[in-house]
Amino acid sequence: MRTYPIARTCPLDPPAEYRELRAERPLTRIRLDFDGSEVWLVTRYDDARTVLGDPRFSSDFAKPGFPARLTAQPPGPGTFIRMDPPDHSRLRRLLLPELNRRRVEELRPAIQKIADDLIDDMAAQTPPVDLVQALALPLPSRVITELLGVPYEDREFFHLTTKVIGDQSVDPKERIKIRDELKAYLDRLVAAKEAEPGDDLLSRLGERREAAGVSREEVVGIATLLMVAGYETIANQIGVGTVALLENPDGLARLHDDLPDLVEEVIRHQAVIDYGLRRVATEDLEVAGQKIKAGEGVVVVVASANRDEEVFADPDCLNPGREQHDHFSFGYGIHQCMGQLLARVQLQVAWSTLFGRLPGLRLALPVDQVRFRHDMFVYGVHELPVTW
Repeated sequence: MRTYPIARTCPLDPPAEYRELRAERPLTRIRLDFDGSEVWLVTRYDDARTVLGDPRFSSDFAKPGFPARLTAQPPGPGTFIRMDPPDHSRLRRLLLPELNRRRVEELRPAIQKIADDLIDDMAAQTPPVDLVQALALPLPSRVITELLGVPYEDREFFHLTTKVIGDQSVDPKERIKIRDELKAYLDRLVAAKEAEPGDDLLSRLGERREAAGVSREEVVGIATLLMVAGYETIANQIGVGTVALLENPDGLARLHDDLPDLVEEVIRHQAVIDYGLRRVATEDLEVAGQKIKAGEGVVVVVASANRDEEVFADPDCLNPGREQHDHFSFGYGIHQCMGQLLARVQLQVAWSTLFGRLPGLRLALPVDQVRFRHDMFVYGVHELPVTW
């Protein structure tokens, strides 16, 4: 029996075994490397859509059989991505007005200003420069702190905290300690916003939460989730996406003509949720002719479903001109990422500014010498030396 995750042979492509599984065994039993348990691996687009859209597959960590890592902590109040309805729906509704298209577009000028400042600092340095430290990490960190209304003098604490939380190489006890410090800070911040509201997300959540039946502790959990989930995924998407763009000059040439389509294609092509989307069956059911029993865990491999030949023509090619089609990099169904519009704007601004200001940008070392995050929950690069 295969062990999961399956090792990559090319850093910009998922393992070749997924192609074989999609063709021959799209639902297959596999052993998880961290605890030896067996789960169903879902590799095909249509089956991924079925599983992620079916409420009989639960996102609740506490459900027996859920494929959670041994180091995973029980999700605290407000962590709605690890909940099922009705709690999931109740908490998600509170956040909806803050991440709609109008609100996100209102943030674009501020995001552009952050990117301009970061590229100014980067351009003033003598190359090579690590793009991860110069742009990929600080951009989403500064965006989320501005969105939440974190006081300027406290933002360095957030930047350092989110960096440690997102680093799987840090001792788990240290990461838990740092996460607890972050939650304690956010608890104080939420209380301060309720006492003296401002024009920011936390203030508005505080004003609406009682009517929505949401506790202050749950608002703190929502804020923590936004900090951690919204930071690491975008940072790594910028990093590995930049490598993919530099390795595909034909696609990069269309940056200014087809920016939204190019960003969407990079997100599809380079799915950073490398470990997959996890669920557990709550009752006996059938997917693609395969019986799955209640209590059996399921892992939907986003990187495989996004490369399904039955849906995407020549899927291994990064082609911004392809006909747009839904992908799973932001999930699907009731748990589809609420921050996807904000993520797209940040990626559009990051790449248009980076390549617009530094058109001669290139890797400062061969791509096979780039340190990719093969050992991390979120795929990306540890560092990315670039020159221009």
